[in-house]
Amino acid sequence: MSVLEKYSQDFFLLLESGFIAVNQMDEESSIRLFKAAEILNNKNPLSKIGFGYLHLHKLELKKAITLFEGVLKEDPKNEMAKTFMGIALSMTPNDLNKGENLLEQNLKSDNADIKKLAQIALDFVDRFVKKEPSPVEGKKKKKD
Repeated sequence: MSVLEKYSQDFFLLLESGFIAVNQMDEESSIRLFKAAEILNNKNPLSKIGFGYLHLHKLELKKAITLFEGVLKEDPKNEMAKTFMGIALSMTPNDLNKGENLLEQNLKSDNADIKKLAQIALDFVDRFVKKEPSPVEGKKKKKD
């Protein structure tokens, strides 16, 4: 039994720990955990999604979108990649509509977590991304 085979059962543990590290803003640990997961199973797209999730949290949207597109080229039906890509695109001014469309498609998912995330993302876009400037914000912009 090789070392990789011995630890292959830890793939999801490493992956989940990587997502937790991202949420705790521990970039170094998340990178190490996602790389370790990728070494154990480089065919599973979840480690790439994890790296994309890290870039999404850092608002490195182009890098995140590139990673999610790579996953979707291999598996066009990957709802997690579609949802995260929709979030990233919806925060990119030129691709806002494309992002919203992806999120709206995922509202029809059979996976309740995907549906919930897509709905939360669409609500965020409506409330904060597409928000009209307040009268005070509008005046500030005119003065500049």
